[in-house]
Amino acid sequence: MLNKYARALFGRVFTPIARALVRAGISPDVVTIVGTLGVMAGSLILFPRGEFFWGTMAVTAFVFSDIIDGLMARMTQRNSVWGTYLDSTLDRFGDAAVFTGLAMWFAGNGDNDLLCALCLYNLSAGSITSYARAKAESLGMQASGGIAERSDRLVTILVATGLQGVGVPGIQRAALIVLALASTYTVFQRILMVRGQALARDTAPQDTAPQDTAPSSTAPGDAGVA
Repeated sequence: MLNKYARALFGRVFTPIARALVRAGISPDVVTIVGTLGVMAGSLILFPRGEFFWGTMAVTAFVFSDIIDGLMARMTQRNSVWGTYLDSTLDRFGDAAVFTGLAMWFAGNGDNDLLCALCLYNLSAGSITSYARAKAESLGMQASGGIAERSDRLVTILVATGLQGVGVPGIQRAALIVLALASTYTVFQRILMVRGQALARDTAPQDTAPQDTAPSSTAPGDAGVA
């Protein structure tokens, strides 16, 4: 949902940075890797210590690398299958680190088993949401969209965590509950999308064109010979 509106806006904001990095000879893949490492470091170092505001600031700064590397790829005409695969795969590391860092806090000094469990559930649900789409596409079907895509989940938890860090009570708990429900709903949305496409494919009329039944002039032992 947020992808439609945010990427165009931030694309204009970060175009000068992307252009400067291209002029410096930096590869989009390098930006992807550095951005992922930054998200993981901010999440796994600061969140477990309860530093929600500064952790959110650090993670957010590196999250924008996901937009910058795409801009760089288009500028250098390096939109490749490899770049898409690398970016998508490393995104999973970053997303997992955010919820893992929060789970570590709630399992430790945060001392809240329920919120720890919600963090772990959201981590798992995010992976299942992505898998549901990837598996559908591998079968030649579509399962994108839904009410809680990756960017929606990431923005929601980061905004809530940042606000929790400046003293807004209860907002992180509310965000984790909403995300758990929205992610579950999105998984079932995608399952139903695929079910509809699969049933339509299974019930589609088969090709009933008449087969050529004329005797072959090629002897069985000569099959495949030009």
